[in-house]
Amino acid sequence: LTGKVRMEAGWVKIYTSADFFKSELVRQVLTDHEIEAIIINKQGFPYRIGEVEVYIHEDDFQKALEIIIKNEL
Repeated sequence: LTGKVRMEAGWVKIYTSADFFKSELVRQVLTDHEIEAIIINKQGFPYRIGEVEVYIHEDDFQKALEIIIKNEL
């Protein structure tokens, strides 16, 4: 993604990591539990410095947080 990403209202950040694969794992686990989750990759090129964030809809926040804790993510 280039430039600024504009999120639609109602989406909140649930997880942040400098490791893309950890963020992708969280996204996949949430998706497996029928929670819509998206990744915003804010890592710069060429050095991959920065954060990879996982966003979910705010209505799913409590359920998603419980899943992340239960799965020790």
